[in-house]
Amino acid sequence: MTVLSEAVLADPVALTRALCDIPSVSWNEAEICDEVEAALKRLGHLTTERVGNTLIARTDLGRGRRVMLAGHLDTVPVNDNFPTRLDGDVLWGLGTSDMKSGTALALWIAATVPEPKFDLSFAFYDCEEIEAEHNGLNKLSKTRPELLAADFAILLEPTYGLVEAGCQGTMRVRVTTSGKRAHSARSWKGENAIHKIAPVLERLNAYEAREVEVDRCTYREGLNAVFIGGGVAGNVIPDQAWVDVNFRFAPDRDEAAAEAHVREVFAGFDVHVSDTAPSCRPGLDRPEAAEFVAAAGGEFRAKLGWTDVARFATLGIPAVNFGPGDPNLAHKQDERVEIPRIRACADALRAYVEET
Repeated sequence: MTVLSEAVLADPVALTRALCDIPSVSWNEAEICDEVEAALKRLGHLTTERVGNTLIARTDLGRGRRVMLAGHLDTVPVNDNFPTRLDGDVLWGLGTSDMKSGTALALWIAATVPEPKFDLSFAFYDCEEIEAEHNGLNKLSKTRPELLAADFAILLEPTYGLVEAGCQGTMRVRVTTSGKRAHSARSWKGENAIHKIAPVLERLNAYEAREVEVDRCTYREGLNAVFIGGGVAGNVIPDQAWVDVNFRFAPDRDEAAAEAHVREVFAGFDVHVSDTAPSCRPGLDRPEAAEFVAAAGGEFRAKLGWTDVARFATLGIPAVNFGPGDPNLAHKQDERVEIPRIRACADALRAYVEET
């Protein structure tokens, strides 16, 4: 008997628990993808396509607009928090907050709203919790972007039921200093690369982060050292040292502008970009977004982290984050989600997509 029965698909809480009780640590999403695929294929109003362990489903009703609902299927590794347990109005366990409670809402809408007021697409994807190169949504954005086409997207990441618009970009750079090795007993014969790091840290300590308003959302940038290293041995003057710096940038900068800013801050030093991901504008000026914010209670704020909404931004699709989980509980051993929060988010989504 299938885990995702018709009765389970009809109840967002039961569906959340059912998805959470299917193990799906990154790289091991085949079982949960099989279950979701089987459930989707029983629904006559959707067409489905599977690419690896990523599923795309869609309605084709000829509506004038299309909205995408997206959620990842994978979790971080188990930490003595699997399977789920229910305690009153709280469901405890791996994935309950990040983000199977949100993914369940997308699947619930797919199953229970056969004639939405605009066409819907659904993305259930793998490998979100690991390196970006393996991310199923990232792969589709590069190889099959037509599958992600939409006028607006909702990523059902944990936001505790509040619309979080857009996201910051993130960039990691390595700032390196060079010196000359020497015996520490004759240090004047060398040049200490670690000592040359001091001005880098001074610039970081003096850095004043911008606060930027984009589409009525306030984003606060940040430039911070996250790793530092150098040294050869306890009796050697080091000839190289480095600091890894993370820059979180507002959606009014693209990656090129972010890199130019970082290089300006560290002018005179060797700077190498090691990783970067784009920001995403809120897009709240779009009618689809305004309608959704109203359906979700009218409140919104900036997303101060990075999420896969940025994948949609690269395709020119505005996107917001919205889900029942508490982002502060993501990846924690005591991960949990409140049942009333699931039902409230479910009601908001249904009010948004359903014909009245």
